[in-house]
Amino acid sequence: MAVAAQALLDFSKPVDVDLLESTVGLFYGAGTPEQRTAAEQVLKTFQENPEAWTRVDTILEKGKTQQTKFFALQILESVIKFKWAALPAEQREGIKNYTSNLIIKYSTNEALYRAESTFINKLNLILVQILKQDWPHKWQSFIPDIVAASKTNETLCENSMTILKLLSEEVFDFSRGELTQAKTRELKLTLNNEFRSIHELCMFVLLNTRKTELLRATLTALAAYLSWVPPGYIFESQLVNALLGLFPQAPFRNVALQCLTEVGSLQMPPEFDAHFGTFYRMFSQQLVAILPPNTNLAQAYEAGTDEQQAFVQNLALFYTGFFKHHIAFLEASPGDHEVLRLGLENLIAISYVDDTEVFKTCLDYWNVFVADIYTSSCQASMAATMGAGGSGDGGFSFGSPAGAAANGAVSAAGSRKALYAGILSKLRALMVNRMAKPEEVIVVEDENGNIVRETMKDNDVLMQYRTMRETLIYLSHLDYEDTELQMLEKLRGQMSGTWTWNGLNTLCWAIGSISGSMHEEQENRFLVTVIRDLLNLCEITRGKDNKAVIASNIMYVVGQYPKFLRAHWKFLKTVVNKLFEFMHETHPGVQDMACDTFLKISNKCKRKFVVLQLQEQQPFVAELLDNLAATIQDLQPHQIHSFFESVGLMIGAEVDPAKRDEYLARLMAPPNNIWGTILAQAQANPAVLQQQEVIKSLQNVLQTNVSVCSSLGHPYLSQMVTMADSMLQVYRLYSESITAAITSGGPHAARSSFVKYMRSVKKAVLRLVEVFVDKCDDGPLLATKFVPALMEPVLGDYGASVPDAREAEVLSLFAAIVRKLKGLMEPEVPKVLAAVFEPTLGMITVNFEDFPEHRLKFFGLLHAVTNHCFACLFGMSPPQLKLLLDSIVWAFRHTERNVAETGLLLLEDMLKSFAGSEYATQFHQAYYTLLTREVFAVMTDTFHTPGFKLHCKILLHLFGLVRSDTVIKAPLWDVAAKGPTSYASNAAFVQEYVCGLLSSSFPNMTPVQIQAAVGGMMAIEDKRAFKHHMRDFLVQTKAFGNAETDQLYAEETAAKIAEANSRLQAIPGMVPPNQVNDDMADA
Repeated sequence: MAVAAQALLDFSKPVDVDLLESTVGLFYGAGTPEQRTAAEQVLKTFQENPEAWTRVDTILEKGKTQQTKFFALQILESVIKFKWAALPAEQREGIKNYTSNLIIKYSTNEALYRAESTFINKLNLILVQILKQDWPHKWQSFIPDIVAASKTNETLCENSMTILKLLSEEVFDFSRGELTQAKTRELKLTLNNEFRSIHELCMFVLLNTRKTELLRATLTALAAYLSWVPPGYIFESQLVNALLGLFPQAPFRNVALQCLTEVGSLQMPPEFDAHFGTFYRMFSQQLVAILPPNTNLAQAYEAGTDEQQAFVQNLALFYTGFFKHHIAFLEASPGDHEVLRLGLENLIAISYVDDTEVFKTCLDYWNVFVADIYTSSCQASMAATMGAGGSGDGGFSFGSPAGAAANGAVSAAGSRKALYAGILSKLRALMVNRMAKPEEVIVVEDENGNIVRETMKDNDVLMQYRTMRETLIYLSHLDYEDTELQMLEKLRGQMSGTWTWNGLNTLCWAIGSISGSMHEEQENRFLVTVIRDLLNLCEITRGKDNKAVIASNIMYVVGQYPKFLRAHWKFLKTVVNKLFEFMHETHPGVQDMACDTFLKISNKCKRKFVVLQLQEQQPFVAELLDNLAATIQDLQPHQIHSFFESVGLMIGAEVDPAKRDEYLARLMAPPNNIWGTILAQAQANPAVLQQQEVIKSLQNVLQTNVSVCSSLGHPYLSQMVTMADSMLQVYRLYSESITAAITSGGPHAARSSFVKYMRSVKKAVLRLVEVFVDKCDDGPLLATKFVPALMEPVLGDYGASVPDAREAEVLSLFAAIVRKLKGLMEPEVPKVLAAVFEPTLGMITVNFEDFPEHRLKFFGLLHAVTNHCFACLFGMSPPQLKLLLDSIVWAFRHTERNVAETGLLLLEDMLKSFAGSEYATQFHQAYYTLLTREVFAVMTDTFHTPGFKLHCKILLHLFGLVRSDTVIKAPLWDVAAKGPTSYASNAAFVQEYVCGLLSSSFPNMTPVQIQAAVGGMMAIEDKRAFKHHMRDFLVQTKAFGNAETDQLYAEETAAKIAEANSRLQAIPGMVPPNQVNDDMADA
């Protein structure tokens, strides 16, 4: 292999194609794994040689296998994408002519074209890459040339259509992150101006050929162009008629429908409405011949061929695209109402098709459709209120213009509801019948038809549920009575006939989803019926699986209606007692769901459980505590923790401190007894603490305390005082045992199950203290009593332990303490950093993989110190500060996204703090160039694109500092080496420094490009404009040629989502009941 490699990589001789082919063959599996690895290295070295592209023509001419030819084309593509501008003009022209001639050679011979279709497609892509570089300025005749050549040969024309389609997609669909904004605009404008020739070619083909492959290629190309072409080319030519003529013909039906969908989805000025109306009517007439009315599309889809199923999918896209933009015109024309309703009913029929992607397409439109009707209905109601004298100024008039306008608006909105009444009713049935599973439901049917506990969440299903829930809430607001009637009718059907798992599930999920959308009285009446019927069904049904399904539905429904439960104590008590029954049911998932629902209800109705209710002997919480042991006897430890968290919420609602402490003491008595018993045994025999069951018991007691502390809050203080000393004593004992085990057993002992069990107790102690710190409202008490007690047993143990035995939770605990106490913690911060800084850095800087938790929590601690005890950093020596900055650089270089983001956020806050301090000049003189260089390094590699937004913010801040001398008041350059007058200002120095940095990093960029890029960076002050400029710079560096560029636009995406969420929050019922802050309603 070595000899072959040497011969192949000797570019002073002609390439040995046979040898290359054998090497490629070895790489693609003909040899042993070792030979494959060696072949890969040879091919990579060959590909990277600057002369490799000059061998492409020989390889393509003499190569026999597809793999070898593709290898040659990859070399050519790489040169065009990344080194095109560096090639001499005659070489660029030679590559262009060679590629064009090769395409013509293969495309004019139909047999060769069909046989080598994959090879031709790759050649087409390479030609488009050349076009992106040279067109229009250096290849102005491309469009006229390809159009003229296409008219000489049908197969050549077919391939030309493929090239034109690829060009449109590259410019309009895939240019983001690949081309600069200026280049994209230029290509779009040129393609728009040249479209007349392309349009003429397409019409020439559509009207003059009957060749199936050519027609399909032309229609596919048209589909790529129709979304952006000027409207005159569509409606003022024979294009639409030609498409409608091809639509009924089976070979062209789907691709013609894709073109018609693009036409129907266009947004145009109102003067084109009549064209769209005519277009829709003609389409509907054609469709009746293909799809007779009343066709059961769900059944037809199930039994159909791939082509027929694709037709249904495309039809859904046509209807949703057309109705989104043009339904208002059809509404305004009474003569079109029938054909409009027919289209909507077809779309409802398609919505029942058992295909996830088809349903998602339909659902997205239904969500928009009902939201639009709901919005117009609300606007009409407001207009009616204003028109009826509700303007708020006390005025009154008969027949005022405002009143007339309002009546017109009400009439229009009313007519819309009347026009769509039947459609909306069918949509309610659709939503109820196909409702997706909510997140709270964890009892599911598996692929074998068994009822089991869900093991993994399906995010697609959860997203679908949210959209369906939103849609059904709109539908409920539009007609409460019909919503209630349909749901109760389906419930009666389930009660009277043979109920089914799926039927009951979708109904109950739908019932739960509309919580808060009905009027209170109607909702109360509705829920009384629903809950009563479900409880009855649970009583009379036999079979564990059946009972589990009904139980999960009862729990889901009651969990969604806390407002109803707060208003009906008897129902609330019945429901909670039923949950306690379910806690004894061992069917998979039922106990978990019972505990989850109990937690949800306790959170929303907590006040009701501590107040003495009518006809009760004592508050419910007291009754619950009396029967605590019996209630939780069948629960697993994690379920008990959830239960205690729920009771903690109830106790926290008690306003009388004495009663609250009494309830807390009663709740914690069982775990405290276990804790006390174990510690008493350990005093007599310390070996007891080494027993596995004892360790598990201690961990469960501590976790129970964590659950209660997290829900109860500050009142947990009395229990913390009881636990604190003994808890730290247990921490110290286990620390000593772990150290002894590792000392005697070596590093491997740290990974033994025995040591892991002991560490779990230490982690639970740290977690409890951290939660208590977060919940405690008495900062001085924490600072004087609890923090000093932690220093020796926790911090001392951290520093003294071997790396494998150090708990990352120590770092997060002290970060929480710093965030809570802020300035009160300043005296202790130097001790904390002295104990954790160097030991932790020694663990995490060896590589990027070990100790992932320590990495994140260490930088979280530094971030807390920077934000809340910044003055402590001034006390650091220069080597310590340098070590701190190096660790931050190391963090944002990290390939783990959350570590890199934490490092960037920390750096951003530290830079802002130093810029506002008296040490600003000294700090920036020492670290400005280092930080600038390092941020550019991560911004321009392909591993850190998610940090793009923060990279931009940091660079914008750094460049902003040197625009004036108000922050940095001395030169940033080395005055001793260069003299004080080497640069006119810090800005001039930074500009030269960054230009030099980028020149050495990106030799593919010209000096003019770099000067322009850096000049823009230094001059732009607007955050948004700076981001756009940096995106263009990254495109020019080609740094993102193979990276995921969506992250560069993540901020804009997040803003759109936030805007949509704020709009929804104004609609009753849209915010799930468990996310509503309604503590006052529980009072």
